[in-house]
Amino acid sequence: MAPAISEVRDVCPHPYRLEELLDAHPLSKVLTSIPGIGVRTGARILIEVGDGSTFPTAGHLAAYAGLAPATRSSGSSIRGEQPSRRGNKQLKRAFFLSAFAALGDPASRAYYDKKIAQGKHHTQALLCLARRRADVLFAMLRDGTFYEPQPAKSG
Repeated sequence: MAPAISEVRDVCPHPYRLEELLDAHPLSKVLTSIPGIGVRTGARILIEVGDGSTFPTAGHLAAYAGLAPATRSSGSSIRGEQPSRRGNKQLKRAFFLSAFAALGDPASRAYYDKKIAQGKHHTQALLCLARRRADVLFAMLRDGTFYEPQPAKSG
């Protein structure tokens, strides 16, 4: 798998060749079955994550991507949680852009609207959706299954 990933890195200026290389990878169909993930985003995620076996849990993948919240504390004062500034910036951008592109998907839109109704701003709601999609992607890579839309739970 490592030689295939290095080939993808070397060929980024050629989008048609990139599509051929991505299609040749066994996980490409799993990645591109998620709404909002196309050839370039799928290639970026595949380059950064691989088959996902290096991450024991979905939380580890989210932390690596910078999608897990970070607690700010100093001494005895705890100032709450905020988006992490750490993590793989390119992977975080790929998840964020795919979440934005997935707003046309009914399940993603329902989750986004639920977060807006909870009082979150647009960017915060998109980050929540990106984290949700990272969790789904981890499960899909772990099990080798395709995306099946699940309606957002009310509440």
